[in-house]
Amino acid sequence: MAVPKQRTSKSRKRKRRTHWKLNAPNLVECSQCGEFKLSHRVCNECGYYKGRPVK
Repeated sequence: MAVPKQRTSKSRKRKRRTHWKLNAPNLVECSQCGEFKLSHRVCNECGYYKGRPVK
């Protein structure tokens, strides 16, 4: 089996993991009611999508 010859240092390990982070959801304002919603989704508050009622 392949076994590392040297121990991976804390700094090297942490440098590799610097991109492991959560992204904030992309919220946009609803054109009908002004509430924030996820883009390309029906608004939970008023039920509109692209200016048309969906619910």
